[in-house]
Amino acid sequence: MQIKLNNIGKRYNYEWIFRKVNYEFTSDNNYVILGGNGSGKSTLLQVITGNIMQSEGEINYTISDSKIENETIFKHLSFAAPYLELFEEFTLAESIEFQAKFKPFYKELDTKKIIALTQLEKAKDKQLKQYSSGMKQRVRLALAILSDTPLLLLDEPTSNLDKKAIDWYQNLINNYSQNRLIFVCSNQQEYEYPFCNKQLFIEEFK
Repeated sequence: MQIKLNNIGKRYNYEWIFRKVNYEFTSDNNYVILGGNGSGKSTLLQVITGNIMQSEGEINYTISDSKIENETIFKHLSFAAPYLELFEEFTLAESIEFQAKFKPFYKELDTKKIIALTQLEKAKDKQLKQYSSGMKQRVRLALAILSDTPLLLLDEPTSNLDKKAIDWYQNLINNYSQNRLIFVCSNQQEYEYPFCNKQLFIEEFK
């Protein structure tokens, strides 16, 4: 997969968050977008997902040299962020089965195997509203990483995770990162992106 940003800019009212972003991303690399709090890195990630429209410039998506229309890119991506809402009335199994209706998981994974991979078996019958913030983040990450999509985007993935859960995250993504284009947004927390070999500093586009 390839994503090409051509003179991308985003502003709110009269303030430019970033401007003149020219960059080409390819699936033979993994990328981390670095910047401090409020620097615009999450906004850039949201522009790439199509959740937010850029103020100027254009984005081109291709898979195997075939162009993907911007309005259909959501079909090819999975996304996790600490601010992403979950259906808190669902149990873990119900969350997995609900997502599978819209976005397939890897073929070898059924609901039972995904629950085992989350390491949340003891809480599988509880509603998500009873989960801690760290447990909810595990659910977000598992639903995204285990989805069979060529594009994976993670915004501050280790938010609310303790050391054991960070190790879990690193192991999970190492096992499910092949043949994907991966973006991570981070404020210099290196344990969030040890698998990323390319860095983009959002402050360079102010």
